Amino acid sequence: MTATHDRPQMLPEEFEEYARLAARVAEGVRWEFINGKIGVTPVPDGDHGRIIQWLARICIQAHPELWLHDQGLKVETYRNGHARPDGTLAHGDAFVGQGEWADADPVLMVVEVTSYDSDTDRRDRVEKPRAYAETGIPVYLLVDREAGEVTVFSEPDGVRYESTKTVPFGKPLTLPAPVSVTLDTEPLQGWVR
Repeated sequence: MTATHDRPQMLPEEFEEYARLAARVAEGVRWEFINGKIGVTPVPDGDHGRIIQWLARICIQAHPELWLHDQGLKVETYRNGHARPDGTLAHGDAFVGQGEWADADPVLMVVEVTSYDSDTDRRDRVEKPRAYAETGIPVYLLVDREAGEVTVFSEPDGVRYESTKTVPFGKPLTLPAPVSVTLDTEPLQGWVR
């Protein structure tokens, strides 16, 4: 399929098949299909993983019925995207019976921790907030290691998030409903390079 500005590089079903095949031969990368384009990111480093562990513990302590899943999601109303957030907060059994790319309806929050690669700005700061807002995911949390800040996006209107709040690492940040948790971001200062 020829890529143009009016249509995606391929159909979502084609992407799913290619991603399955590529995962068998290309270790160390994660595949996504956002804004009609294939994206490949490196597998997260140790600090990245530690940040997700920290956040998972906080969420589980506040809401024992929830889990921070590693789940691919079908996102975007236009072009039918597929994103693999670093964390997907939902009830423990929200994705039972679903495949690698699940419906985003039960998702309360998605989390992205920036990687040190050339596509981070476009992917995590521009395309994913829009895709998650279009999908109606209530909260998007961006842990931006490069900038040393945490941003929470909320109140999706079907196009964008109407509310955004950013704090530097070390300051508290309250995640709005339905998450309703205050993060002490001080530990994040030790998990950046």
